[in-house]
Amino acid sequence: MITKNSAALLAAVALAFGGAVATSPSAFGASCPSGQFCAWTDANYGGQRTNWSGDDHDWEDPIQDQDSSWANHGISGPGIKDHVQVYENPGLVGLGTVCLAPGQEIASDSWGNDSGDSHTWKMSC
Repeated sequence: MITKNSAALLAAVALAFGGAVATSPSAFGASCPSGQFCAWTDANYGGQRTNWSGDDHDWEDPIQDQDSSWANHGISGPGIKDHVQVYENPGLVGLGTVCLAPGQEIASDSWGNDSGDSHTWKMSC
């Protein structure tokens, strides 16, 4: 038999557990491997995914000029380049389209949409 006090306790435990899960740093919306930067051809992490663990100075098909969403699941720590800057031209040249901090995900961005041609890992944006 569940009493009023035990029901309140169960509700408090469920709420506390749910809050802990929701704020967990490992809980990401986008499916991107740990330690990787990922870009998708469609908004909301849809379509073809391409992922990298390092710099790429010249993206190739299917992602070149087709990127519409991005996720930075890179590793952070002292002295580690953990931000990702995407550029509109090969060779890390031209305007930066999106720059992602560690753990940041961008489901869509009108400025960066279909503009990426290269990226680099940096210390900051």
